Amino acid sequence: MMRYLLVPAACFALTGCVAHAAYDVVTLPVRAGSQVVDWTTTSRSEADRNLGRKVRKQRERDARQARRDARRARQQQGADPQF
Repeated sequence: MMRYLLVPAACFALTGCVAHAAYDVVTLPVRAGSQVVDWTTTSRSEADRNLGRKVRKQRERDARQARRDARRARQQQGADPQF
């Protein structure tokens, strides 16, 4: 008698499992495609962050160059005799 009760319960449990597995298989290409699009495109916030980093690095390079130029000017000024 117990066997007759377990068979329908097992069928319902397996049906849900099979349906969920089929759903996963069907939606996998869509999820994979959207992940590829996310990897290949740049969001607005990423673009802003990258631009900010680029500007900051350029300012740092400009400041280093200005310090070098000032140092060279001081050295040249000290090397030239003043009359």
